[in-house]
Amino acid sequence: MTVDFTSLIIVVAYFLGLMAIGVWTSRKVKTSEDMLVAGRNLGFWVFVLLIVSSICSGMTILGVSGLGYTTGWPSIWEPIFVPLSAAVCILFFGTKLHAVSQKTGYVTIQDYFAHRYYSPKGVRGISAIIGILVSMIYLVGQYIAISIVLKELFGIPYHLALLTGALIVMAYTVLGGLYAIGLASLIQGLLIIVGVILVGPPVIQAAGGLTHINTVLATVDPNFVQLSFPQMHPPYAKYAFLTPAYLVSFFLMLTMGLSVAPHVVNNILAARDTRHFKWAPLAAFVIYVLIMYTTKVIGFASRVMVKEGTIVLPTGVANPSDYSFIETAKFAFPGIFAPLVAGNSSLGSHVHHRQAHAHHRKLRQLGSLQTVLEQGCLG
Repeated sequence: MTVDFTSLIIVVAYFLGLMAIGVWTSRKVKTSEDMLVAGRNLGFWVFVLLIVSSICSGMTILGVSGLGYTTGWPSIWEPIFVPLSAAVCILFFGTKLHAVSQKTGYVTIQDYFAHRYYSPKGVRGISAIIGILVSMIYLVGQYIAISIVLKELFGIPYHLALLTGALIVMAYTVLGGLYAIGLASLIQGLLIIVGVILVGPPVIQAAGGLTHINTVLATVDPNFVQLSFPQMHPPYAKYAFLTPAYLVSFFLMLTMGLSVAPHVVNNILAARDTRHFKWAPLAAFVIYVLIMYTTKVIGFASRVMVKEGTIVLPTGVANPSDYSFIETAKFAFPGIFAPLVAGNSSLGSHVHHRQAHAHHRKLRQLGSLQTVLEQGCLG
């Protein structure tokens, strides 16, 4: 597989931009407070997008669309539960902890625990270990997403893509601390928002519109157009996490669990002004809901497009559904993605599938028109 030079320049420039952010913000890092909480100097939108991007990431885009592809509408609760975690974190924990940290100088949640429970070593150590374990588990999904994207773009080995992404993220984080993470989150958050909004409507249209999507989903499985899966034995046992009873615990696990995740809750100490906490919960929730609902519907659309033979997901991978967002984006924007991976025969087939799909849609429309005319004549 040969890589288009233009695409290589774009991606390299993006990575160099992240490195430049790290170098530039490193000049602001003078103390541990600068490193860990950006000197408590993040403005409103940087703070909001930092909280959102702490939970929303490449893993969200690939995973949410993949779950939508696999389960249909019963997983539509996820795009509410997860954004609520950002709002809960800011509203219920942020307001109190931020005020306390300004008086005491806390720069980590471990500082608060050590002071609150009079345990400078024991509780601090346990909290640190738990935080490391949780972060490691969470980062697995992030680096998998990075690897999938780089592998798809350049056809490089999966492990090389993983190493490349990890080194770049590590570099700008070490250089600039939370200053770098905050600025990078602002840029990447805007890219995610714009990207999802731009991809969503064309993909839904390419799949035939929402009505057609729901019609086809119902033929795949009638439960795919319900708000939950029934409590049934196989083959629905694998969807037990989407039964009505489990959705309650699903809410608690996602909304309350993510709101206190170490990599999320510690960021609330970085806000510049306590007035941020008045509108930040609503802003974070609305932005996140918009991203997740659009991504979820893209997952529905990809299931329809696969069933109708419009696109084909990769084979020989652990979770083909995780590629649904990428493959539908390739189909909806062949002019953009075709140059990115030169020599990839599947991209050429995407263009062919798009043309064939448009032709078949015209035939369906003509057939519907003919039926209406015949009914009118018979009437």
